[in-house]
Amino acid sequence: MTILIADDAAFMRMRLRKLLEEAGHDVIEAANGREAVAKYQEHRPHAVLMDITMPELDGVAATREICQSDPTARVIMVSALGQQAMIVAAIQAGAKDFVVKPYEPERILQAIDKWARVG
Repeated sequence: MTILIADDAAFMRMRLRKLLEEAGHDVIEAANGREAVAKYQEHRPHAVLMDITMPELDGVAATREICQSDPTARVIMVSALGQQAMIVAAIQAGAKDFVVKPYEPERILQAIDKWARVG
């Protein structure tokens, strides 16, 4: 499966890329929300791992744009911001799941397995 990683922290993208590639997935990266929306439109990945706090367009706004253009999009928020309000905003924007950093690698793979195979 093809997974889009959207995170402004290069080390997080690298860490997630390694985890996903070792699990047999193809990976596309975006360094901010605006780039995430563009890469989603271009590649139509099976799932998106989206950070919340990013420059240009935050993860909630990027999720909203992606889900408006593709209601079947499977966006999984991955963020250190575990506050209830952010989780609610992400789900309202169309996110399917929310993983709090620091995460266990199994939790990421579990979320991908659950959501990327749907549809």
